[in-house]
Amino acid sequence: MVSFTSPGASHRQNLVTFGFSILALVATLQAVSAASVHGVHRHRGLHVEVENTTLSVDTEGTFGVDAEVDVNDNTPSSSYWLETIEKRGVATFNNASSTYKVFRNVRDYGAKGDGVTDDTNAINAAIQEGARCMGGTCDSSTVTPAVVYFPPGTYSISSPIIAVYYSQLIGDPTNRPTIKGTANFTGLALIDADPYIPGGYGAQWYTNQNNFFRIVRNFILDTTGMTSVEVPTGIHWQVAQATTLQNIHFEGSQNETRKDRGIFMENGSGGFMSDLSFNGGNECAFMGNQQFMTRNFTFTNCKTAIMMVWNWQWTFKSVNIQDCGVGIDISSVDAKTGSATLGSMIVLDSSISNTPIGIRTNKTSISTLDAAGTVILDNVQFNNVPKAVFNIGNNATILSGEGDTTIDLWGQGRDYSGGNGTVASVQGVLTRNVEKPATLLTSGSETIFERTRPHYEDEDVSNFVSVKELGAKGDGVTDDTEVLRTAFKENADSGKIIYFDHGVYIVSDTVFVPTGTRVVGEAWSVIMANGDAFKDVNNPIPVFQVGNPGDVGTVEMSDLLFQTKGPQIGAVLLEWNSADPEGEQGVNAMWDVHFRVGGSAGTDLNNAECLANELGAGTGNGTARITTPNTSCFAAFMLMHIGKTASVYMENVWAWTSDHALDAPFNRVTLYNARGIYAESEVGPVWMYGVASEHNVLYQYQFQNTSNVFMAVGQTETPYYQSNPVATGIFPVDNEFNDPTYETCTTASCRKSWGLRILESSDMLVYGAGLYSFFEDYSTNCSSRAGGSNCQENMLEIQDSTSISLMNINTIGVINMVTLDGEPAVQASDNRNSMADTLIRFDVV
Repeated sequence: MVSFTSPGASHRQNLVTFGFSILALVATLQAVSAASVHGVHRHRGLHVEVENTTLSVDTEGTFGVDAEVDVNDNTPSSSYWLETIEKRGVATFNNASSTYKVFRNVRDYGAKGDGVTDDTNAINAAIQEGARCMGGTCDSSTVTPAVVYFPPGTYSISSPIIAVYYSQLIGDPTNRPTIKGTANFTGLALIDADPYIPGGYGAQWYTNQNNFFRIVRNFILDTTGMTSVEVPTGIHWQVAQATTLQNIHFEGSQNETRKDRGIFMENGSGGFMSDLSFNGGNECAFMGNQQFMTRNFTFTNCKTAIMMVWNWQWTFKSVNIQDCGVGIDISSVDAKTGSATLGSMIVLDSSISNTPIGIRTNKTSISTLDAAGTVILDNVQFNNVPKAVFNIGNNATILSGEGDTTIDLWGQGRDYSGGNGTVASVQGVLTRNVEKPATLLTSGSETIFERTRPHYEDEDVSNFVSVKELGAKGDGVTDDTEVLRTAFKENADSGKIIYFDHGVYIVSDTVFVPTGTRVVGEAWSVIMANGDAFKDVNNPIPVFQVGNPGDVGTVEMSDLLFQTKGPQIGAVLLEWNSADPEGEQGVNAMWDVHFRVGGSAGTDLNNAECLANELGAGTGNGTARITTPNTSCFAAFMLMHIGKTASVYMENVWAWTSDHALDAPFNRVTLYNARGIYAESEVGPVWMYGVASEHNVLYQYQFQNTSNVFMAVGQTETPYYQSNPVATGIFPVDNEFNDPTYETCTTASCRKSWGLRILESSDMLVYGAGLYSFFEDYSTNCSSRAGGSNCQENMLEIQDSTSISLMNINTIGVINMVTLDGEPAVQASDNRNSMADTLIRFDVV
């Protein structure tokens, strides 16, 4: 048993997180040895004792996991284009930009990759060069980006590789490098994204909910030789939004006495992972986070494949578990309430085979929270799984998986499948009311379509066209519009890949991106809108326009970031119009493309201009003080527009209007960005895997006259300043985009940003959403249970729509979870969970 006790509040900037900050009650990290650990929930006033979960700590105060991995050959170099392309990237706003290195090859710092030499210091030197954000004295930075490249080889290390903030650790996908722990390894994990500070009483380098902008991909992590730590671990991945693990294999020891872990995640606010494989280990993936989207995981020979200790929402897609002891363990409970610490979980298009227990749960009769432990199994195949779902609370097999069985739809939770406000607490097979549209499925199958981010590993470096080589400056000052226009025009349908070397590219008017275009950035290359063309709020135009309405063809984007420089109130940062050709799927796609409005260097929407006025906050009625919006802190018209003829596949996209500054000691900023993501694709399909939208004035997502949409793990936050001012009156109502008018509202808490609007739409599937309202005028009182959980009256609107199925919808600080055709349909108070309020299903047939 592990006990967690909270002293205060924490989400984003020390506000709400339900997880645990390990060792917060431990006198020193070094003093703890192989014991149950008392930690801190970053979660207001919550005391939780989690049964059946033990965290062990070695004498260095670190956690570990043990594993085995196939050793690569020690090829010293590669033809992979990323290694050989000319390096032109510049950290534009870094004070030492002329000497700061964006790209680093670990071999250039002395790493051998020969499987013998201890490469720890060389690798960390490569990562840390250049006064980077690290050590517990810097929480975040946008001026120190780095791509740290590992050629093929086996890199032996004796202590953790520290993946510091704003880093991309990338191996060669043609021959993935192995990182292998030595027998005398000391530390928490082979790769550590948020180190604990020795003697820091649980303090870490970064605030876990703010631990943004990280990528680790194309590795083999081998912990099999790590005999000096009790729990050898592959990666400590306590992260938040705009983070990715991809194409990684974890090899763990199959020795019965070992306690290997592949992933250790105890906290955070993520996030996305895909294309991971695990072989061997005790708990191959130890997970705890507010929300996460994970796709394409394979587990073999694990004692427990996935140990889920807590969450608000999590969706697993395309998980294959075979020859394990337990597939997914969600049995941890809060000993005080008797309720599951799992908020909600979906397992979709997955399989479990030759495993005695598929899902290990603990749904107890003493639970005071009806919605805790919400689970959906959708198209899950069990083969030789005697106990497909097993409740340890009463030692009962709830669902058998003997033989070969496919579960179409099964769940436990609060079900509003009638769409008329009638609720039932269910635990069993469910009748599907809304069929999955065929266009969303992989052609010829019953599974939802998915597509992995391309590495372009088969492309020769000569097929990459650098925009800097063509004349773009990317210096945050020069207008690069015409160079970029020419680059796209001349290379469309050429087979070339347009490469944005790291920099900040000023765009003063619309840049047209034609079909037949592939684009890849370097460490989130920045497209910054700044020009008179974007100043007219009554005549919005796109910054990047992908295709014209009606265009059909291929467009791929990855590793880009869109921003504004100061107010650009007529700017639509990205407009997508092109669609997939007939017979093709997901060839219009974007991966790891983000929107970051303000709060970062060079935006003129930062502490100096837009520091939040938090004095006097907390009255809770929105009338005690009136803030007149500062027009210098207006940002864009809209973050992303998905046009009427578009189809697009989106994966790991964060559409964020900043709530705090990233390049200074933490300060909140008040910014006014009108709209988040607006979709009006009449035919689609649109796939959204791990797409978040936060802090926009009118809404975070709006689907208008849209069909054939799949969303998995949507996540929103209402602006922290609302309702001072409320959402109305800041920007003019634009009827062309069917802006909400709030005309029926009678309270300030009603005139807040919608999390999700579904209007005159059909054939839409939502597989997990977290729609959060934590603040009233910068006070968090309203989001606590004691404060009434009433920051906001309404959050999710469905109007004049059919064939809509919402699964695992989670809200915080909301009175009405769902409104249907203008009337409240689901009240949050009927669906209490640990921190969020949860419904398992809401269907509009």
